[in-house]
Amino acid sequence: MQLLEIECLGKTLRLEGSMAGWQQLFWDDQCVSQISANANADGESFLHQFTLRTEGEGQTEQVELHVELSGSLQWQPFDLQFKLLVNNELLHENSLNEKDIEQRQVMPGEKQPMKFSFVGMAGLGLKLLKSAKVIKVLFAAGSLAAYSWLFSIEFAIALILCLVFHEYGHIKAMKYFGLKTKGIYLIPFVGGLALSDDKINTRWQDIVISIMGPFFGLILSLACLVGYWLTDIEILAGLAVFNALLNLFNMLPVLPLDGGHVLKSIAFSINSKVGLVACVLGAVLGVYISYHFGLALLGFLLAIGSIEIFFEYKRRHLSDLLPLNRYAQIVSALWYVLTVGGLSAIIWFVGQTGNGALSLPLKILAS
Repeated sequence: MQLLEIECLGKTLRLEGSMAGWQQLFWDDQCVSQISANANADGESFLHQFTLRTEGEGQTEQVELHVELSGSLQWQPFDLQFKLLVNNELLHENSLNEKDIEQRQVMPGEKQPMKFSFVGMAGLGLKLLKSAKVIKVLFAAGSLAAYSWLFSIEFAIALILCLVFHEYGHIKAMKYFGLKTKGIYLIPFVGGLALSDDKINTRWQDIVISIMGPFFGLILSLACLVGYWLTDIEILAGLAVFNALLNLFNMLPVLPLDGGHVLKSIAFSINSKVGLVACVLGAVLGVYISYHFGLALLGFLLAIGSIEIFFEYKRRHLSDLLPLNRYAQIVSALWYVLTVGGLSAIIWFVGQTGNGALSLPLKILAS
């Protein structure tokens, strides 16, 4: 990921690195210095040196400039201290923390040559259409018609409200980080989509944005369940349990679902085999709990998602996002477990009523 970008002698000096320890220093997109992973495995201190030859003012002969970038780097929590010297003269001295990286504007990458594909054309069509506000209304109307055909008009309206509330959780988190949002789109037979114009810089942003949708869903299910207890209106219980099933599905550790983003960010941020073992043990515990309560589908998808997270972990050093610190890893894991546990508890509790419709989500998980 990009660690630093400053001006040096009229051009851009950019430092990139990863938790593996390697670093590369670029001056105007030309690699001028690098540190291998083995040479700086602890990631604490670094020193980059290179020489530039430029023409001096009023002179025809070239002048050598010795450039030195030194400092210390700590990943968890992130802290970068650096000094830039040219011919032993200090040009820059500063420090960066996680907030600085989080607020950094992400520049668009180099555009790749366009290749024709039906998927690409469909994505381009969606990009062209989503700029018009009328498309939101058309998608919402299509979703209402689709779910009314599958269920009933009353339940279709309730389901759309659940989808909107879920996606609003994502939007709320995006706005919290200062990201520009494009709003919520309801896709018939698929669900909802919350879009943003900006890109994220840190794994913590990915965690919060991903988990806030299901977390808002958990709040809505609890509110509907309380309403059912107070009024005995059965549709509130149905709304609570089906909304819980919808959000529980989104918390499965499979990309591109919300749960896949959460567990991927945690796995990418662990820089030790001990952390990986902890993730594996947690996954095994989840599979056992699913088997013990007869939630076969949940246990199967959890096992598949755990395998996927393992392979994502092997590629974690290729990411451009700042990893989570130890505290954020613990908070993220607890937040995930509590959200999944709360949604599962609602489904299990309502499913014990014996009502065929209300126990359907529990039967789906056990199927």
